[in-house]
Amino acid sequence: MPEVMFAGPDGRLEGRYHHAKRPNAPVALLLHPHPLHGGTMNNRVVHSLYGRFEAMGFSVLRFNFRGVGKSQGRYDGGIGEIGDAAAALDFLQMVNPNASMLWVAGYSFGAYVGMQLLMRRPEMGGFVSISAPASHYDFGFLAPCPCSGMIVHGETDELVPVSSVGKLVDKLNTQKGVTIDYRTIPEAGHVFTPDQVNVLADMTEDHVLSVLNRSRMALAAD
Repeated sequence: MPEVMFAGPDGRLEGRYHHAKRPNAPVALLLHPHPLHGGTMNNRVVHSLYGRFEAMGFSVLRFNFRGVGKSQGRYDGGIGEIGDAAAALDFLQMVNPNASMLWVAGYSFGAYVGMQLLMRRPEMGGFVSISAPASHYDFGFLAPCPCSGMIVHGETDELVPVSSVGKLVDKLNTQKGVTIDYRTIPEAGHVFTPDQVNVLADMTEDHVLSVLNRSRMALAAD
C-alpha cells in the first residue's frame, strides 16, 4: 500500500492508496474517527475496510485529516476536514478518471464528514456510515440525501445511543428513491473489538457487492 501525499486546502495530506488493475474499477474513500480523540487512518475499522474494498477490486484511499500524522494543518472543528475529504476525492478522481462508481465510508467523526461530502458531491454512488454521531451533530443537512447507502451501529454504543441513529435512518428512508440498509451489531459499543470489526467488514462487503451486482444487472438489461 504505497504512501501518497496530495494537496489539501490547508497543506499536504498523507494517505495510503491502492490502485486497482481494472481501468474502470470503482473507487472508495475511507474517513477516520475524530482527530482529537486518537483517530487516524490506521484505525482498526478503517484499516480493515481498506483491505475489504481492495479485495472487492476497488481503488481505495485512506488518509489522515489535517494535523494528524504527516498531514499538514490544524484541526478545524469539522469544517476544514470536509474540505480535506473533498481534496482526497479529487485525488481519487484524478488518478481514476474512468471509475465506474464512487463510494465513501466513514467511522464515527468520519461518518459525519462522509455524509457532508455526499451533499457536496452528487456524483457519489454509495456510502457506508459506521457509528454515525447522530446525537452529537445535526444530520438535517441530508435533505434530500443524494443516494442510498448503509448505516451500521453498535447496539450498546455508550457515546451515541442507538435510538438516535434509528431516528436518522427512519427519516432518510422516507425520502423518495433512498433506501438505507440499516444494520446493528449486538453487544458492540462505539469502539469495536477485533471480532466485531470482522462482522462489520463482512456487513460492508455484503452491502457493497449487492449494490455492485444490481448495477451490473441494470447495465446488462439496457
